[in-house]
Amino acid sequence: MLSLLLAVAVGVAVLVCTSLARQFRMAPPALLLLAGVLLGFLPALRAAHLPPEAVLLLFLPVLLYWESFSTSLREIRSNLRVIVLLSTVLVAATAAAAAVAAHALGMPWGPAWVLGAAVAPTDATAVGVLGRSLPRRFATTLRAESLVNDGTALVIYALAVGVTVGEEHVGLAGVSGMFALAYLGGIVMGAAVAWVSVALRKRLRDPFQHNILALATPLAAYLIAEEIEASGVLAVVVSGLWVSRAAPRLFSAEARQYVGTVMGFLTALANAALFVLVGLEVQSAVRDLSTIGLAQALVAVVAVSAAVIGVRFAWMFTSPYLIRMVDRRPVQRTRRVGAKPRTVMAAAGFRGAVSLAAALAVPHSLEDRDLVVFVTAGVIAVTLLVQAPLMPRIVRWAGLHDDGSADRERRLAETTATEEALAALPELADRVGASPELTGQVREQFEQRLSLLRGDEPDDGEDTRRRIQEDRELRLAALAHKHDTVVRLRDEGTIDDEVMQEILTNLDFEEVQLRNHSFGDHSDR
Repeated sequence: MLSLLLAVAVGVAVLVCTSLARQFRMAPPALLLLAGVLLGFLPALRAAHLPPEAVLLLFLPVLLYWESFSTSLREIRSNLRVIVLLSTVLVAATAAAAAVAAHALGMPWGPAWVLGAAVAPTDATAVGVLGRSLPRRFATTLRAESLVNDGTALVIYALAVGVTVGEEHVGLAGVSGMFALAYLGGIVMGAAVAWVSVALRKRLRDPFQHNILALATPLAAYLIAEEIEASGVLAVVVSGLWVSRAAPRLFSAEARQYVGTVMGFLTALANAALFVLVGLEVQSAVRDLSTIGLAQALVAVVAVSAAVIGVRFAWMFTSPYLIRMVDRRPVQRTRRVGAKPRTVMAAAGFRGAVSLAAALAVPHSLEDRDLVVFVTAGVIAVTLLVQAPLMPRIVRWAGLHDDGSADRERRLAETTATEEALAALPELADRVGASPELTGQVREQFEQRLSLLRGDEPDDGEDTRRRIQEDRELRLAALAHKHDTVVRLRDEGTIDDEVMQEILTNLDFEEVQLRNHSFGDHSDR
């Protein structure tokens, strides 16, 4: 009964909060977190908890897989050094700073390091949602950092827990081996699972089966990697990147559309539900606090949050200058950014469910476990309820805006594809046996579209954009008229409901394509 009530409450919270976020242009994670905190006041939900296994085995693999699937590998390559440093050195420095802050307030070194490791990594789901307003280069760097840094944090976390409970001994060789196994093992396992998944999906024709394998791939990558004590997170990321490269060539359009629709819905729902569940656990952490008073615990939250945020700002304003001293290549100079963009990157260090799952997984025998959970929940709340709402203002202050590169690349791709399709049209017509009349009609349609893409004005600018927008609106109006006509025919009894649904499915697909892939519309991911 509790599970059913929790599912209904989370569903209602997601529906209300996403509607409010869209209406008032607010960050959904902050509202969802607050909704979870408020739900925790309901007596019937006070016994509900977020099991760490649910995050690490159910939510995390699928969310990370789809996030990496839609991440630009080209941008990752271009910013690889920055991403590697952010996800390794910065994570270790953040864990150390948080541990020092906690120890200064009286927490023993063991639990302090466990706490530091828990709050060190940024959260991929939070960064993915809140970083969409950033230019592509910065958004991709932040997303890639959050996809990879869990591996470093979880190794530090495992060491801290093991040493504290007396199961691990710290040594240079042992620590180096753990990091090597975590990263290399994760990469190898992720690539192996992705290879098997792609090989199987190449032979499938049923979109439903494709979707089953798409869901099974991240779970298998995570579980196998964790079984050999490698980084399950990195295995999931590698598998997602691999499959994303193979999918356009090897899978059918129907399979890609089906998987994209289902996975997009599932990950959006899981992402929103996860923030609500984190909010529930934040409220629960307050109730379960027993070793120290609430006022002292809040001081610890402020101190550790300041350490986490301060280290990230310090890193962003020191590491670039060190890199410039070492690397003086001309290509490096072209990638330099100023202080304002670095401020945005520093302010985007959101924490989330992974940190809380790590804290909740701490053994109950560990000293100050309740304080570790409370402070971790508090740091998450600070980053999502204080930093996240400030991000739009910081972005505007920094003057960051979309540079239009994605728009230009999109137009280049469609223009080139249309030109080459026109050039190949005679050969294609002969291959399928199309009549000259039909070939001429298709050529005319392609040439009209190409004219819109190229534009008639010398500067190929606003006039082209206006004409494409007019073309889009006209097509949408025609589709709406066709839709109304088909529904009227059903109402009159001329066609059956099943026939109507089949036709509307095709019309709806055309409409969605027009709305989501028009030039100048950057609402897509």
